[in-house]
This record gives sequence, C-alpha cells and structure tokens, in this order.
Amino acid sequence: MKTAVWLYLFLFVAFFDLHAQYPMLTPFAVSLGAAPSFIGLVMGMYSLTHLPGNLIAGYGVDRFGSKLFIAGSLTGAGLLLLFQSQVTDPWQLLYIRSISGFVLAFLSPACMSLLARLARDHFQQGKLMAGNGLVHTIASVVSPAAGAWLAATIGFSRSFAILGWILLVTGITSIWFVREPAAANDGTQSLADNSSDRNSAGESPMPESAAAPTGSETANAFPWYVFSLPLGLACAQGILSFELPLRGNESAELMTTGLLFSVVSLGALATLGLLFLNRYLPYSRTVSGVMLLAAAYYGLASNWPIPLFLLLFIIGMAKGVIFPAMSSLLLQLSGPSRYGRTFSILSISLSIGSFIGPVAAGAARDYFSPYFLSFVALMISLIFLFPRPTYRANWYGSASTPRASGH
Repeated sequence: MKTAVWLYLFLFVAFFDLHAQYPMLTPFAVSLGAAPSFIGLVMGMYSLTHLPGNLIAGYGVDRFGSKLFIAGSLTGAGLLLLFQSQVTDPWQLLYIRSISGFVLAFLSPACMSLLARLARDHFQQGKLMAGNGLVHTIASVVSPAAGAWLAATIGFSRSFAILGWILLVTGITSIWFVREPAAANDGTQSLADNSSDRNSAGESPMPESAAAPTGSETANAFPWYVFSLPLGLACAQGILSFELPLRGNESAELMTTGLLFSVVSLGALATLGLLFLNRYLPYSRTVSGVMLLAAAYYGLASNWPIPLFLLLFIIGMAKGVIFPAMSSLLLQLSGPSRYGRTFSILSISLSIGSFIGPVAAGAARDYFSPYFLSFVALMISLIFLFPRPTYRANWYGSASTPRASGH
C-alpha cells in the first residue's frame, strides 16, 4: 500500500495548491487591471476546460495507465504556475488558467483509477476512496489560509512561483514513487475472485431486481433532471469563490479571506463526520441540505444580521450533507449498469456550473448581490427535485445491500 500513501501525498499537494489560490486569484486579477466580469470569465474558463480533459482522461487512463497522467498533470500544472507568476496582463492570465484547467483535469481520474485497482476487495476499495475524500477535505481546510498568508507576506508573484515549484518537484518525484499494479486488471480480478469466493460459500449475489429502480421510473428511464442539482451547487460555489475575495485586496483582508474559505471547509468537515446520517434516505438528506444551503446564501444576499463566518460555516455544513447524499442518490437511481455514464455526466454538470457561476456573478454584481443568483440556482434545483416515488425505490437504510423481492 506504499503506492496509495504516495498517491494521497500527491493529491494533497495538488488540492493544497488549488485551494491556496482561491483567496489570491481575484485580487491578483484586480491588480492587473481586470474588470469583475473578466475575472468571472477567468475563473469560469478554468472549469470549462476541465470538461474535455475529463472526457479524454476517462479513455486515456484505461488504455495507458495512471502513472503517465499523474506525473504529466502535476508537472504541467507546476510549469504553468511558474508562468502565471510572471503575467502582466489579464489576457495572459486567462490563457494560462484555461490551459491549467485542461492539464489538471487528468489528475483526479488517474489517481482514483489507480486507487481502485490497488484494492484487493470491495471493502478495501471503499476505505481507499474514503481516504481520498479525507485528504481533499483536510487540504481545503488549511490551504486557503496558507495561500492568503503567502500573498500577504511575499506578494502574488512569489506565492505563485513557490506553489509552482512545489507542484513541479512533486510531479517529477511521482515518476519514481507511483507504481502501476503488476497487471492492469489486478484490482478487477481480485474483486471478481472475492465475489466468487462468497458465492461458493453460499452467499447469493444481489438480485437483478435490486439493481434497477422500480415504480414510475423504469430501468430504461433514468431521471436525468437530477443533474440540475450538481449544476446548481457548482454554480453557487463558483459565485462564492468569485465574490468572497472581492471584499478587498489589502494584506489584512487577504488573511481574513483565506480564513473564511477555511471556515467553509471546517463546516463541511463537521458534517462529513456524522456517519449516522448515512442511515437516512439520500433524497431526504439532499433536499434538507439544499434548503439549508439556499437559506444561507439568501442570508448573504440580504445582509442578515448574522456574522459572516457563521453563515459560511453553515454553507460548509450543508455541503458536507449534500455531496455524500447526492452520490448515494445517484447510485440508488442508476444501478450498476449506469455507474460510468452517471458519474461522467455528474463531472460535466459540475464543470458547467463552475463556469456559469463566476461569469454570471461578474456580470450581475453591479446591479445586485451575486449571492442572490446562488439562491435562485439552488431553488431551481429544488423545483426539479420535487418528490417522486422513484426516490425511495431500492433504499433499505437498515441493510448494507438492497433486499431481494419478496423478502
């Protein structure tokens, strides 16, 4: 499992660099003379160019393995950050961020694929994936404050240069420490062998009837409207990432902005640790979380007399409830035959929402609070998620797997 440990380290470095830029990017663009609408375009293009990268990575990793893409993505992102530290024009920043979005799109699919193939059985696979989520959350807690401190202490250019060298060295190092499994299908074969062992011991596999939703939605009628939820969530998050740093670009305010981003991550960490929530219906958890998140954004838009850090902590708590519940809901609705397509469209929805959010915020902030757009996007998602029988199909909160029909 040494490879898994190294993968966690490389993912932590990548996520640390990414989140450390959140409190720096907007004031850096302002210092270059960029207008708010152009800053929204810069942030949105990063997410938009993620889209083709994710699509290519899905095929490339399966064919050529993960090692090449991990090393190339980290090294390329490091070089681009070094170039970013030297930009003097907003258009140069737009070009570099667009390329960075494409380059980093390969990292997460490559690491996730390698983690899955390292697992000996389904239980170990689940533990490795949980470890990935924990690494991501921890990085998002500490990195915004660290990035803000760097920018306030040594300036934007030197901060980007330091982050770039860290990524570059990490990418080069990964060539020696990332090792592919002995055979490309080791992980898959191990899982199949484990399943065969259970069957030979008298355990019956999950019945086909449990794999597809029942009720008004048939196996051939996946409720595609549920993807309005990740679209609205990513749009709201993009608006927050764009708007929060515009509180100012002085040193003290940079530090405050970094800490506020960390508060959001701490809120998410607080609810991610409430494992008992997984016993409840994913649809109910999802809707409850979205309603709480929408209320928090409405509070930001309306300037409620509530401390900003408390509203941001609530936003983080809501996200910590929504994202695990949303994944469970999609798994429940899709069935094993649709997992690949379902999560591919999920990534696309998130990328599109992350593009729309900053662009819309930059265009609207001269007329009204962009946080109101976050509220509207989330409420539209709730409209598409009005109660349907299919949201309860094949959900058994007291069992680890769905029960067979008639039991």
